[in-house]
Amino acid sequence: MVRAKPKVAQPLKLDLGCGQVKREGFIGVDIAEAPGVDVVHDLTKYPYPFQDNSVEEIHCSHFLEHLTSSQRIRFMEECYRILQKDGRLGIIVPSGMSERFFQDPTHQWPPLVPASFLYFNRKWVMDNKLDHQHNYKCDYDFGYGFNLDGATANKHEEARAFAIKHYWNATSDLIVNLVKRA
Repeated sequence: MVRAKPKVAQPLKLDLGCGQVKREGFIGVDIAEAPGVDVVHDLTKYPYPFQDNSVEEIHCSHFLEHLTSSQRIRFMEECYRILQKDGRLGIIVPSGMSERFFQDPTHQWPPLVPASFLYFNRKWVMDNKLDHQHNYKCDYDFGYGFNLDGATANKHEEARAFAIKHYWNATSDLIVNLVKRA
């Protein structure tokens, strides 16, 4: 169901699963009507109500971890369909190495980690000879970072890198920035 068309300057920018905290300048999309929700749509139902290659940027904060593995794949492919070439998809999820992932009983297994997004990069899939299993339509380049726990953030660079890799709760959120290729 789509409510009145929001007045947003082109190019199109979407905040998927926005809840009541829609990003400024974006069209909010969520399953339920709430302040900030411009388009009411269940993001587990496809296709999304947006044209192919019509979106410049997508923001998605604390939504993807609620999807099952197969729903995550479909979400990534649907975002790829609606994004323009070189369009950006920003995703924030609880870190798989923190209590933030495990505290919410609605989070789905497995936790998302940086390597989870390699499967949506066609070159990596081909180089690792995984295309027989992971022949997804989408193809993204990506980079990532973390929101850090206060004690970790105050460490020098080497100690911070070690903590991120080895210590529980050193990171609170994984922040992934993807760019649609071809």
